[in-house]
Amino acid sequence: MGFGSLPSGVLSVTLHEGKNLKNQDFMGKNDPYVELWLDDDYKQRSSEIKNNNNPVWNETFIFNITKGSSDKKLYVKVLDKDLVGSDKIGDTKIDVKDIIQSGRPFNQWVKLPAKLGLTSHGELLFTITFTPN
Repeated sequence: MGFGSLPSGVLSVTLHEGKNLKNQDFMGKNDPYVELWLDDDYKQRSSEIKNNNNPVWNETFIFNITKGSSDKKLYVKVLDKDLVGSDKIGDTKIDVKDIIQSGRPFNQWVKLPAKLGLTSHGELLFTITFTPN
């Protein structure tokens, strides 16, 4: 293990729930779902929760981490499914390098910042664990 390199293993990301999800131009209820990826080639997505700004998913997503990749961010995008496509509710990223290096589980609410940083478009509760292989 050289300096700054990470072990290989499995990153397990559990998306528990969301609260106060909202996008700017729409005040009703969303049909939210979440996309998650470490790199663009492999996006995973949650199921869609109908008509709910405080959805509960309790879904777990598995990402394989290859040895040595040092800069790892989990990208999270929350979308509102509608008839013609999807509107973005918000997005954020979680630096998972510390989780991988320390082996300590991450369990916290993550805010979806608004563009100007004044308000938030809601929050998501995640548990993220890393198991070296």
